[in-house]
Amino acid sequence: MRELRSALGRHQPNQIEPEAEKRTGWRRHGILVVAEQDPRLSWPERELIRQLGVKLYGELPERGR
Repeated sequence: MRELRSALGRHQPNQIEPEAEKRTGWRRHGILVVAEQDPRLSWPERELIRQLGVKLYGELPERGR
């Protein structure tokens, strides 16, 4: 069977690589996007990220803990 093609296919967005976008944001604009629980960070680094997030944006909502 042949794959069906649509003229709308060219309008589909390209899939992005989140880590590449984060890297570009930092290098071009000085914008840092970090997940609080990123396993590459040590506990003190994660705690610093959490404290910065709370200071700038307020506490996280409860997540069923």
